[in-house]
Order: sequence, then structure tokens, then C-alpha cells
Amino acid sequence: MRKRVALLGIYHETNTFIETPTTLDDFKKGYWLAGDAIRTEYEGAHHEISGVIEVIDSQPDLELIPVFYVSATPGGMIQQAAYESILAELMTAIDAVLPLDGCIVVPHGAGVADSYPDLDGHWLVLLREKLGNEIPITGTLDPHANVSPAMVSATDALVAYATNPHVDQRLTGRIAAELMVEALRGNCKPVQHLVQLPIAISIEQQYTSQEPCRSLYDFVNRTKEQNRLRSASVLLGFPYADVPEMGSSFILVGDEKQNPDVRPQLQKIGQTLSDYILNRKEDFNGKKTGIAEVFSSLETLPKPILMLDMGDNVGGGAPGNSTHLLDYLEDKKTSPVFICLYDPQAVLEAGRYNPGESFRLAMGENGREFEADVILEQLSDGKFTETTPKHGGFVNYDMGETAIVKTAKGNTVMLTTRRTPPYSLRQLTAFGLKPESFAVIIAKGVNAPIAAYAPVCPSIVQVDTPGVTQADMTLFAYKNRREPMFPF
Repeated sequence: MRKRVALLGIYHETNTFIETPTTLDDFKKGYWLAGDAIRTEYEGAHHEISGVIEVIDSQPDLELIPVFYVSATPGGMIQQAAYESILAELMTAIDAVLPLDGCIVVPHGAGVADSYPDLDGHWLVLLREKLGNEIPITGTLDPHANVSPAMVSATDALVAYATNPHVDQRLTGRIAAELMVEALRGNCKPVQHLVQLPIAISIEQQYTSQEPCRSLYDFVNRTKEQNRLRSASVLLGFPYADVPEMGSSFILVGDEKQNPDVRPQLQKIGQTLSDYILNRKEDFNGKKTGIAEVFSSLETLPKPILMLDMGDNVGGGAPGNSTHLLDYLEDKKTSPVFICLYDPQAVLEAGRYNPGESFRLAMGENGREFEADVILEQLSDGKFTETTPKHGGFVNYDMGETAIVKTAKGNTVMLTTRRTPPYSLRQLTAFGLKPESFAVIIAKGVNAPIAAYAPVCPSIVQVDTPGVTQADMTLFAYKNRREPMFPF
């Protein structure tokens, strides 16, 4: 009889400073997958679920049981009724596949719902209560997780992606699944230790290929190898969630079977890692460069320039409709520029015209709309695919009905009816746009778009624009964060 390993998850990155809530419909328009639909969507993708599938399927004595997985685009607080509906469906789906020998979970780690500030901790604790203490639970986390003690106590081993942009998701899924295999065969008894730091790393300093993160990750990896740990994860944290768990942390996973004294060892290692980052905390605060300062350097930078609109970061929950940068660059007569805006009303208006026709169009929302004379270049269904490893590990994208217009000043605006983070260059190339033809490509993100655009953009600049994901977290009015906490 093969041992049965369940696969399930609730995945959302919640920005509590956004007034518009995340609804049940947002999840159903995102990823709402049950049973084999999970395998169909992710098998072969560059996603943690794909890594789990690969490992468990390769074990003749194990059977993977895909149960239930839901995900919505990052956004505002999840409505209580929406979360409770998802939770009920998850628990019903688990009941239908019992008994189980193991369970692999795929939370994000920064989910927040009305009345459930520690959403991930809540459903993981309920899962543990349902399965009992003898069933191993391993899983993955996004490094932007705000990790709670409840999340760690309810699981045996959680492993975070080690890259930002997230291009190692499939590998991370493999690691979590391999820990499950070893646990089920009795070769390993994973135990984990959480180190919650009194620091929140600035979002602009979370690019893992550059300093200060590069040295931090190198130090953590060396420490892991020297101490023969199963895993050592850096959780960069998500600063736009006003919850007690907000902040950066480490999760260390040891093997109690091989080392009965591993628990005090993990505490000691945790203190070493904590000392390392706290002694360098100023390095993790960022520069916060505004548009005027960035613009003064644009002339000398190789083109195209990837201009990261940090205040309107769709991947951090922002609406993706700010025209601050477009307005500024049009005023300065910088062209050609590309920008993608979430604006269903503008798409509807553009749909009244035929390609080649000119008209006046109001776009985006800045506290005021940006208005320009435009030519309609094309209308499309907004669907495209991505087959290479990019942030998020997504394969199928659906921007909804999409219009592409060119302003009188020569700048290209893609208008979508669904918020779509800029994680794939195919967002341009699938619609005949040539990235290398632009002087500036505005991407509504901080680090995530770099994986997609760096191959064609020799210059990358982060701009601290206004908005619900602005880089300076100290400007937000927190009520629930821990104290003391740097940089507050």
C-alpha cells in the first residue's frame, strides 16, 4: 500500500493599508483548483507545486493526493466571509481524502483576513488539529512571509524560496517534498525554530542578487552547511501588513533523529544569525530615491531603462493604475515610454474605436486622471503564456480585455481589465511590442519584474513613488506591529 501525501494551500499576500477588500470572487478569478486540476495547472511549471509533484511522483511507494489550492492577486484585506468559505471548502476537501500519511502545504505566509490577522497560522493550526501530531506536515513559504509562531508550531518544516525575484520556486517545492519523503521513511525527524527579528527589511533592499541581501544569504548558507541543517530560510517579510508578525525572520530546520540535541543548537544558531543582521541593520533600510532625482540621471543611462514604480507595486497589492511616472515623463518629453495600467473603464472606452482611430482618453488614477490624445493600436483578449522561470512561477496569464494605445507624445500605454503584475516579458512580446524599442519601460513593482526585464534592460532604477506600497514603511500608520522594530 502506497503512503498518501496530500497537497494543499491558501495563498495570498495581503496589504492591510488598501481599502478595497479581497473578495471570494477575486480568488475564483485567480486560481481556484481542486483535485487533479492542481496537477493540470502546475505540472512542469516553474512553481513550488511543480517541484512537489516531481518528487512525490518519482517515489514508487508514495501517492500524491492534490486536494485544494486557491490564490488571488495580492490586494487588500480578505473579507471574513470569503476566508471562511475557502476554509470550509478546504476542510471538506481534506475530509474526503482521509486517511493521510503526510501533508505538503503551500501557504504564502502574509495572508490577513478580517478577524483573522494571522490567516496562515489559523488554517495551519486547524489542519494540524485535523491530522493529529503524528502526521508530518512540510511546506513552502514566499520569502515575503510574515511568519508567526503558530505557523511554525503547526508544521514540521517550512522552507522559503531563496531568491527575489522568485526564480527558485520549483526547487523550493522539491526541498519541501524531499523532507517529506525522508520523514515518511523514518530517515529524518525534522524540527524547526523561528527567529523573529526586531527589524523589517525595506522592500527596495530585498533584491537577493545584490547587497545587502547577497552577503546575508551567503552567511546564512555557510552557517547552514557548517551546522548540517536541513534548511535555513531567510524571510524578508512584507511590510504592508499591519499585524504583530510583520517583520523579517529566519526559519531553521534541523534533524532530531540525527542530532537529539538539535533544538538548543537551533536556538544558538538563530542568535548568531540575528546578531549578524542587527549589526548591519542600517544597510537594510534603502535610499528612497524620488522621480526628480532619478530623472536627472536618465540621459546617461543605457536604454531601455527599467523604471520600477515602487509605490504602485501590483505584486504588493497596489491597484496598478498610478500615472505619476507617465505624467512626469510626458511633461519632460521623454519617449518612447511603455506602461501598463489597470483601467477597465479606459479599456471599455477604447473598445468603441477601431485600430488606427484617434480620440481623447482619460487613463489611470493619480488622485486625478491622466488624459491624452491617443491612437488605438490594438484590442485583444489579454491572454498569454510564460514557459521560463520567472517570479511567481505562473504559466497562464489573463489580463482580461486589453487595449494598447499610443499617446500623441509617442508613448505606449497597455490598458487591462484585470490587475496583472509585470512578471513576464511576454506581456509585451505576445502582443507584438518590442521591449528594445522603448527608452523607458515602467514596471509596477520593486524587484520581481527584474527577472523578466533584466535581459533586455541594461539599466534598472527604483523610484519611490507615492502610493499604498511606497518604499518608506515608516510613513504608514501601524497599530499592531511589534515594538521595538527598526527602522521605526
